[in-house]
Amino acid sequence: MKTNRRNFLKNTAGLAAGTALCTNTEAQVPRDQTPDNFKISKGRINQSVMGWCFNPMPTPDLAHACKKIGLVAMEGIGRNHYPLVKKLGMTISLVGSHGFKKGPVDPENHAECSKKLNDAIELCAKEGYKRVITFTGMSAKGISDEAAAKNCIDVWKSVLPKAEKHGVTLCLEHLNSRDDSHPMKGHPGYWGDDVDLCAELINKVGSPSLKLLFDVYHVQIMNGDVIRRIRQYKDIIGHYHTAGNPGRAELDETQEINYPAVMRAIVESGYKGYVAQEFIPTWDDKVAALRHSAMVCDV
Repeated sequence: MKTNRRNFLKNTAGLAAGTALCTNTEAQVPRDQTPDNFKISKGRINQSVMGWCFNPMPTPDLAHACKKIGLVAMEGIGRNHYPLVKKLGMTISLVGSHGFKKGPVDPENHAECSKKLNDAIELCAKEGYKRVITFTGMSAKGISDEAAAKNCIDVWKSVLPKAEKHGVTLCLEHLNSRDDSHPMKGHPGYWGDDVDLCAELINKVGSPSLKLLFDVYHVQIMNGDVIRRIRQYKDIIGHYHTAGNPGRAELDETQEINYPAVMRAIVESGYKGYVAQEFIPTWDDKVAALRHSAMVCDV
């Protein structure tokens, strides 16, 4: 029987799908293959954790778990916990400032954004921390894209001299606006939802103290082509976040991102900063979930 192209595709579709699924699954580390005593050993990725994701787990418990697993830093925790992190021999990888909702896109937020950014920079200067998070904020009615870009740049330029003086880097985070299933899995209305746009803003400012916070989860949702973009933007990336997609959960075999390959690309890019685990645990044992993700990223 003559086999035309359509029949060939129909007959081989199942095989191709099965092969793709197998390849993706093999690239992940199944949750039941993480030893209870696993500790980061390769150390080519400086791993941190975003504390808010593990609420309501007490921060001191999370800090001790991080130390035991071999993470070297924490972020997204109350400043009252910073002394404990230091006592445990870790550091703060990213200091908070203004939130993602009230960003410099809207001039009404400029005073608050500037104050909080300056405060965070001063804390870094005092304590020896190196990075502060910033956002564009949400789109605002009546503000064009051109005006929004200028508004953001104006605020960042107003605080960057202080950041440059103290060797502090502002890290602009790109967020996805597609996922509307949960208030912290996606951010509909966020203006800086295109990582290429965020990179363009950073390049327009042209300061070594303004870099990109490359959140793998958000980039995968909005832009994709993650590894190519890591290579493309390696010179302006100042921080990384992780999470499984879809769902912003663990980095296990139930999600689509090949994190070992992504981590190897980060290492190969020459990046020496921090990669913070920012997934929302779904497992009953949150520490086991963190241990698993640490193992996945220890390449």
